[in-house]
Amino acid sequence: MANPVFANLPTTIFEEMSGLARQHGAVNLGQGFPDDPGPEAIRAKAAEAVLHGYNQYPPMAGLPELREAVARHYARTQGLDFDWAREVTITSGATEALAATFLSLIEPGDEVVTFQPLYDAYLPLIRRAGGVPKLVTLSPPHWRFDRAMLEAAFSEKTRFVVLNNPINPAGLVLPEEDLALLAEFCVAHDVTAICDEVWEQVVFAPARHRPLIAFPGMRERCVKIGSAGKMFGLTGWKVGFLCAAPALTHALARAHQFLTFTTPPNLQAAVAWGLDNSADWFARMPLDLARSRDRLAEGLAREGFVSLATQGTYFLNVDLPASGVSEPDRAFCLRAVKEAGVAAIPVSALYEQDPVTTILRLCLAKADATLDAGIERLARARDLARAEG
Repeated sequence: MANPVFANLPTTIFEEMSGLARQHGAVNLGQGFPDDPGPEAIRAKAAEAVLHGYNQYPPMAGLPELREAVARHYARTQGLDFDWAREVTITSGATEALAATFLSLIEPGDEVVTFQPLYDAYLPLIRRAGGVPKLVTLSPPHWRFDRAMLEAAFSEKTRFVVLNNPINPAGLVLPEEDLALLAEFCVAHDVTAICDEVWEQVVFAPARHRPLIAFPGMRERCVKIGSAGKMFGLTGWKVGFLCAAPALTHALARAHQFLTFTTPPNLQAAVAWGLDNSADWFARMPLDLARSRDRLAEGLAREGFVSLATQGTYFLNVDLPASGVSEPDRAFCLRAVKEAGVAAIPVSALYEQDPVTTILRLCLAKADATLDAGIERLARARDLARAEG
């Protein structure tokens, strides 16, 4: 008999909306992947490695050259000091890194504090490991948590907290005071933080990403997860990074070896080269995406839509009631993709309970023509909704 943790789950909202986009020939502003093909030099390195490099099993923990490059990258960009040999593991994407972390660390009955809206893989994986999620609800437009919210969520059974920062879908880069508050709670309750930081390079000035592992008391109690796919806009590559103190890494790597065991060596080699040779990409990419963000926000504003501020990630959110849409977000998304030819994500799908049903998430990492077409079609969807209302 199928396990109910997974068997009873619906298809992920991202797959559902992308499938509808394909079916209806819609502009896809839903699933978070860029139109840009990614840095050509890194792709060329991967091709070279496939043709002339090593294509057999690499070491389980990852190519040493990539683990060293990850440690150097975080030393340069975030001032972190990782021992590559004892504190860095390469995974087949950040979702596998999350699965390895949850399955290796969570014991049955452990309470795990999570913030909703959230990446839809968190809760099934936490429950499969035997954990008990404790939800903290973040609300638009600011998406912040405070002391009272954490006090209500943390208890003597709390063992872990899962933090996504920068936050998808909110587009918020958490400020220093929020991170310091969470670190305070982790230390006081002897809690390990599992930090999903895949958007750490996709941050728009003047916002600045600070890793939770850098805060006082967090170095030994934090798992930091990164993603080459997000860093380089190569989402299909699925090359992730697990960084943690040696005692944690030992457990994480043992789970990783029984999930995917390893990751394609040619992609690892290309990412290693990219981390050490892409200063221009890391400087230019956020500027290009910020320009796309502004184009999308300005185009939406011309059509009478109200969007929320975004400081990072690939996403911009629309306030539906303020934009003249009375339908709940899911109903409007289905209308938009089926009747107007544009796919978006209803943020309510990323809540487990008491969902906010007024926010629409759009992917900004698209070509100008795609953004412009999406804006036009979204306005058409609103006109259709008004005509029926």
